[in-house]
Amino acid sequence: MRQFRPPELAAHIQSGHTPVLLDVREPWEWNLCRLPGAILIPMRELPARLSELNKNAETVVICHHGVRSYHAARYLETAGFVDVVNLAGGVAAWADEVDPAMPRY
Repeated sequence: MRQFRPPELAAHIQSGHTPVLLDVREPWEWNLCRLPGAILIPMRELPARLSELNKNAETVVICHHGVRSYHAARYLETAGFVDVVNLAGGVAAWADEVDPAMPRY
């Protein structure tokens, strides 16, 4: 599985790539801050909602610090997803490295 640090993901998107940004945090976390264009499927709901996702699309998995997203990304790979990327450092690192205006928690 690939991993991007936030600046790498920002550059990837700016260069014209359009990955699915899959946020696996809880709704209360999502309500505090999120990456633009991300979709929310909490990690606990992921097995039941796999059909909502395209197994062939580049999918970047996001959480608070990158741990839950790493496990969710590994799960997606075992479920047959072909291009999965973990956002190392999560939204906390995104706020530190890309968007200092993003709320932190």
